[in-house]
Amino acid sequence: PIAECGFPVNVSSTAAISPAPCQLIGFYVNSTSGGTIVLRDGGAAGTGVAISGTITPVIGYHAFPADIGKSLHATIAVAAIDVTFFYAAAN
Repeated sequence: PIAECGFPVNVSSTAAISPAPCQLIGFYVNSTSGGTIVLRDGGAAGTGVAISGTITPVIGYHAFPADIGKSLHATIAVAAIDVTFFYAAAN
């Protein structure tokens, strides 16, 4: 089953979101000036597998249901962005 609620993690720079397998529910962009996000399973750029292309999100909620097999990492680049990710423990 797909989780409908989860743990919030707020970031404004490149960071690990979950150190373990999880279900990504989505993310809420609190503010941005053109920042971009690339989501990865298993670690940072060069070590993790990209599960998204480069996302340039607008302010608001973005559903992104995905099973993460190792760990969830967000690479944030280009400009400022404040984003809260929501994830649940893996099934």
